[in-house]
Amino acid sequence: MPNYATTRDRVESYFDGTATKTWERLTSDAPVSRIRQTVREGRDRMRTLMLSRLPEDLRGARVLDAGCGTGAMTEELARRGAKVMAADISPKLVQIARDRLPEALRPQASFHAGDMTDPALGRFDFVVAMDSLIYYDAADIAHTLHSLGKRSGAVVFTVAPRTTLLMAMWYAGKLFPRSDRSPVMIPHGLKDLGRAVGPGLARVGRVARGFYISDCLEYRP
Repeated sequence: MPNYATTRDRVESYFDGTATKTWERLTSDAPVSRIRQTVREGRDRMRTLMLSRLPEDLRGARVLDAGCGTGAMTEELARRGAKVMAADISPKLVQIARDRLPEALRPQASFHAGDMTDPALGRFDFVVAMDSLIYYDAADIAHTLHSLGKRSGAVVFTVAPRTTLLMAMWYAGKLFPRSDRSPVMIPHGLKDLGRAVGPGLARVGRVARGFYISDCLEYRP
């Protein structure tokens, strides 16, 4: 997996550096620009779509929120009764997620600042990885899914789809101002990704809201 560690370190540097305040604001109720509002709304819709792949009642289930960010998914999983391991490569985002989790739900969540694929995190009934694999190439995504799949019944995750609109925005670099733009995401077509991952990969659906365009996929080993 020659590129995974390099990309992971670049993502950590971004989210633990210039982008911490940006993403803290984006994932809150604070006023944002019209562009970022579409990203906020798109992420909310995607979270709902991903959660639709899991049981409403998650009592007794252990779930990995792989790339938990500021903790919105972690909170929703905990509200369904899951025991959540919230992992993110950015210690600053993990701390925000920890601070934002309502007091009543805190006994149901554990937090890990580090690699979401760390075997020491244990086994899970489900893994959700929202927008945490969008910076990786197909080989690294396949390796990550196989690694997580060995310790989980299903992995629900997102990728940036290879669409004309998204590619145009990607090349134009207009998703965010240059000063705090994210690391370059890598769009994927389902067929190409399927060849890298192998059996068990399926497309769930797409969310397209303004400047947020993302595919929800599911991998069952």
